[in-house]
Amino acid sequence: MDSSALTSISATTLQSDIYSFSKDDSESNTSLMISVLASLLERTIARNERITIKCKWALSKDPKTRIFDCYEVPDITIQSFLERIYRYTHVGPSVYVVAYVYIDRLCQICPEFRITSCNVHRLLITTIMVASKYVEDMNYRNSYFASVGGLTTGEMNKLEVDLLFLMNFKLHVNVSVFESYCSHLEREVGIGGGYQIERTLRFCSGEVKSRKTEEIRVTTSVLGWSSH
Repeated sequence: MDSSALTSISATTLQSDIYSFSKDDSESNTSLMISVLASLLERTIARNERITIKCKWALSKDPKTRIFDCYEVPDITIQSFLERIYRYTHVGPSVYVVAYVYIDRLCQICPEFRITSCNVHRLLITTIMVASKYVEDMNYRNSYFASVGGLTTGEMNKLEVDLLFLMNFKLHVNVSVFESYCSHLEREVGIGGGYQIERTLRFCSGEVKSRKTEEIRVTTSVLGWSSH
């Protein structure tokens, strides 16, 4: 899809993109994943903001940890922002899991980096875009993701490069790591809806395993290896 089909939006106009998010069977897996990820991030932000209020020294002064900060916090919830991303990009649930892996990996590599209401939206659109390139065979251009996230193409390109360098280009997510994060997300759900999230994550895990098996099959076919 041409990025011109979307009108670039500012932080203050993101909230005007109100729509009825589809809940039909074909989208239930992604819808549930979005709810879980949004809830997890909201709790993380609340915890980080309590820490910074009590301990001013916890605020990082390293410029590289502030690259996702925005001048004006978008007046849109994390849930609605993730739904907007899905509405326009239709990335699968496994992309959101891998994006979460990248976010956690970034926090481990840069312990001084904290997820806040000032950086979560840019962090999400960047990690989801990079994760979609890793997981899916066909992707939208950076300019399209920029329009979805209310950024310029230049901003989107810079955020992608900055993320890659901050993570030391450690983008590979093997099946075992993927499954461990699925288990973590499942535990985060709590008692309510546990069966649904388990079914969703097992679907994601199966999707990744199938892709891995297919990659091995194609590789062995190209190299002329035999299973006998």
